[in-house]
Amino acid sequence: MSLERWGETLLGAAVAGVAVFFFAFAAAQAGQTGARGAYEISARFDRVDGIAAGSDVRVSGVKVGVVRAVTLDPETYRARLALALNEDVRVLADSTARIATDGLLGGAYVSIEPAGLDPLPAGGEIMNTQSSVDLLTLFASFAQGSGQQQNSEEGAAQ
Repeated sequence: MSLERWGETLLGAAVAGVAVFFFAFAAAQAGQTGARGAYEISARFDRVDGIAAGSDVRVSGVKVGVVRAVTLDPETYRARLALALNEDVRVLADSTARIATDGLLGGAYVSIEPAGLDPLPAGGEIMNTQSSVDLLTLFASFAQGSGQQQNSEEGAAQ
C-alpha cells in the first residue's frame, strides 16, 4: 500500500474512534437526568406543554435540578412531574412551581418561586402550580377579542 492510503486509513480509524467515544459518552449520560446527591419532590399541573424528562428546574433563573419523570395521574388527569433537586437547595413549602419558557422559541422549564418559611421535605409535593400557556390559543382569543371589540364599537357608532 502506498503512503497516501496508509494516511487515509489512519484518518478513517481516528474518525471512527472519536465517533465511538462520543457514542459511549452519550449512552453513559442518557440515564443521568439528575445530579448525585439529589432529592425528589413532585408537582401537579393542568398542562405541561414542552416539558419532558431532563428539562431544567430553576430557582431565580439558576438551574437547581431536572425533571426526572412526567406522568399522568389517572384519577385527576393532571400531569405529575417528579423533580430531582440538588441536595444543597431546599424548596420552601409555600413555593409556587410554574411552567416557563426561554422566549417565544425557547425550551420550557420548571421555575420555582420561593415562598414560606418551612422547607418542603424530600418526597413532598408543591401545591401551588401554574400551568403552561398555549400561545396559539392565547393569540386566537386575543384576535377574537379585538374583532368583537371593533365590531361593537362600529355598532355603537351607527
